[in-house]
Amino acid sequence: MKTLKKQKTSIAIVGIVTALCIVMAVIDGVLQANYFVKSGVKLILFLGVPALYAFADRNVQIKPLFVADKKGIGYALGLCVGVYVVILGGYLLLRNVFDFSSITASLTANIGVNRNNFVFVSLYISFVNSLLEEFFFRGFAFITLKRVATAKFAYLFSAATFALYHVAMMIGWFSPVVFIIVMAGLFAGGMIFNYLNAKSGTIYPSWFVHMFANFAINTIGFMLFGII
Repeated sequence: MKTLKKQKTSIAIVGIVTALCIVMAVIDGVLQANYFVKSGVKLILFLGVPALYAFADRNVQIKPLFVADKKGIGYALGLCVGVYVVILGGYLLLRNVFDFSSITASLTANIGVNRNNFVFVSLYISFVNSLLEEFFFRGFAFITLKRVATAKFAYLFSAATFALYHVAMMIGWFSPVVFIIVMAGLFAGGMIFNYLNAKSGTIYPSWFVHMFANFAINTIGFMLFGII
């Protein structure tokens, strides 16, 4: 009976994560909603739906995901600076090889992000959006799923959905070659984030690293928008 209940929970988690990613893909790629509207919808879906499901399924526990583990956080903090340097350094090395100018044009045309509001958007992306994605993709789609399915499946599913989720929002940003590299990097990043959280069972380790990755990406954004 316990095995059957775990199977039902794993199927439900996979279904919820897949369905919500499809909904967000439609909002990003088809409706091309304003960034602030999209962020509101994402907050409701990625936080609200898993929380509601946790009330209905005893196999799903939300609170343990937010219990701080000092060892895990300490290890993650050691990676933060390295992640920032690698991402920013990679851009500086490749900016004369690949054309990144289409990114700002796409952001402005498709979701209303521009030079005037980018500071606010960058702060939201770094602190709020990163935490929301870590809760959804690592807390719900990995840590929780790993409790009711195999670890291998949880690793691959979480990392794959994390990468594929970004496809719709990045359409038109890069050349095909760069796009493939970015998708591979997102998948690898998702696997690393999962690994960071696997032992502690909390989302804080990956959240700190994700936050610093966003700091680097936002620094690049400031350069592309001509703010710095």
